[in-house]
Amino acid sequence: MSAIEIAARAAGHARHRSGWIAHTAPGVLLTALIASSSIALHRLPGFGGLSPLILSILLGMALHNLVGTPIRAKAGVAFSLRRVLRAAIVLLGLQLTVSQIAGVGLAGLLATILTLAATFLFTLWAGRRLGVERQLTALIAAGTSICGASAVVAANAVIDGGDEDVAYAVATVTVFGSLSMVLFPLLNTTIHLAPDAYGLWAGASIHEIAQVVAAAFQDGEAAGHFGTIVKLTRVLMLAPVVLLLAFFWDRGRGKGASRRKGVMPWFALGFLLMVGANSLLPVSTDLRGQAANVTTFLLAMALAAMGLETDIRKLKAKGLRPLALGASAWIFITGFGLAMAMLAM
Repeated sequence: MSAIEIAARAAGHARHRSGWIAHTAPGVLLTALIASSSIALHRLPGFGGLSPLILSILLGMALHNLVGTPIRAKAGVAFSLRRVLRAAIVLLGLQLTVSQIAGVGLAGLLATILTLAATFLFTLWAGRRLGVERQLTALIAAGTSICGASAVVAANAVIDGGDEDVAYAVATVTVFGSLSMVLFPLLNTTIHLAPDAYGLWAGASIHEIAQVVAAAFQDGEAAGHFGTIVKLTRVLMLAPVVLLLAFFWDRGRGKGASRRKGVMPWFALGFLLMVGANSLLPVSTDLRGQAANVTTFLLAMALAAMGLETDIRKLKAKGLRPLALGASAWIFITGFGLAMAMLAM
């Protein structure tokens, strides 16, 4: 190949890259703007109970349904929904270490895993009994049993549900997780659990990390720290659950259904690698804090993209059965988690 041909090919690649950037940039910038707005809104009085992820999907839905998502932004929105999401899940691993999990103890770890597994399986069973769509059932199961909105969008990267399914699942885990945040401290004034037992109950049962922190620290520093560590242990289960979903999902479609080939959620493996790196390498507290901020921002961008593709009319068409499923899963994880906390502590 001559030097002229090499130069021509390089110029062609450069034009292609610049064209792709111009095509994608408007949507990426739009989701970044919504993510920035949600983080700023979260810091205002009265909005602290809603995470930036929840606020992002709400702002995205409002823009899409009241104004409309600009056509020029479609490609960038799709990029945020897929590529940015996967990068955020990989970075989420930097918030965990193996030593944190060891701090929960064997009994606490077993109680956390059993609560997660039992809730996930119960929700799948209840979804079939209630006649809720398979994808939506799996998303509610992931969000309730693992870590709320983050688990919903991570699971959806494997099962490929509709944007309305994601929005509905995020709504259910937000509503019932928020109820837990208020009710758990009130219930403990009657139950009188020891600080570690209460922290285990909150960490193993409440949906979002922020909700766990808010509820667990109501019973003091010891309960708050233990509940946070238990919750982070649940977050670690995100990767194994997503890998299992990837393996089993198509097997349940039925003989006549189309099957995807070679589906491997590499982002879940990246998540585990980041946990390993954070456990073995000297990572400074400042770097961990910066990584956590970047992770939150990228997840907020992905949720904004979800909102920008969610039609409220389609959401309403799904009816109240998924809401009943979310309520059933919430009641189950609350009761099962309490029983596990009492047995373990």
